[in-house]
Amino acid sequence: MRNVNQHTITDAVIARLADTPDPRLKQIMSSLVRHLHDFAREVQLTEDEWMAGIEFLTATGHQCDAKRQEFILLSDTLGLSMLTVAMNNDKPAGCTESTVFGPFHVPGAPEYDHGDDIANGAKGVPCAVHCTVKSLDGKPIANAKIEVWQADAEGLYDVQRPDLQGAQARGVLRSAVDGSCFFNTIVAEAYPIPTDGPVGRMLKATQRHPWRPAHLHFMVTAPGYETLITHVFREGDPYLDSDAVFGVRQSLVAPWETLPDGHFRLDYDFVLHQAK
Repeated sequence: MRNVNQHTITDAVIARLADTPDPRLKQIMSSLVRHLHDFAREVQLTEDEWMAGIEFLTATGHQCDAKRQEFILLSDTLGLSMLTVAMNNDKPAGCTESTVFGPFHVPGAPEYDHGDDIANGAKGVPCAVHCTVKSLDGKPIANAKIEVWQADAEGLYDVQRPDLQGAQARGVLRSAVDGSCFFNTIVAEAYPIPTDGPVGRMLKATQRHPWRPAHLHFMVTAPGYETLITHVFREGDPYLDSDAVFGVRQSLVAPWETLPDGHFRLDYDFVLHQAK
């Protein structure tokens, strides 16, 4: 142990984990160490480069607060969030697919009745949303909790506006006996993820754009069914094939119908997977 070198240190570190009582933690930590060490060897990581990496992660932590989660943004832009979603949400055909959670969900959003305007003053063109919640066999799911959140016409979520009092374009509704739900909001628009922090600097350094295609966030929960975390994307958006966080799935792309008065309407059915 006094004379470890670049060839022996990996096994030495993993040996120190031998007495980890939680077998799953032991597996994760051992694999993490092995892959990190192999990565450093593969790229011949210099000390200055590793220090730059530490400073980047430190800055990422400093950017986090109660209203912003830069580490989620980092995970999203590296594709790691979508990878874990894909691995852990392999559902039967016909069930609504999951996608990334994103960094802007807020617990305790205000509750609304059907037909209410959840935009609550958010800037944007009015949009009516009609959806249903049902099981894979077509059975309506009543009293499902439907959480909705979205950015406004300027590409900002309410939590990104420090002077804003109260929630906007965010709310909680419950499905009716027939599984239906109806609310008013604003039409979804494409927007860039925050670029004023370390993740933005990473995107610039790698010549990547920060744009996400227009979408609404949904989280749908009901007793006896798996929780669904997903988006509904706006058909025709120019960023559907280059989403900065790799979250687009074709089954989640839907048309926003333009109405005669210039407003919009979205119709979408959510199909939940029964819990095991």
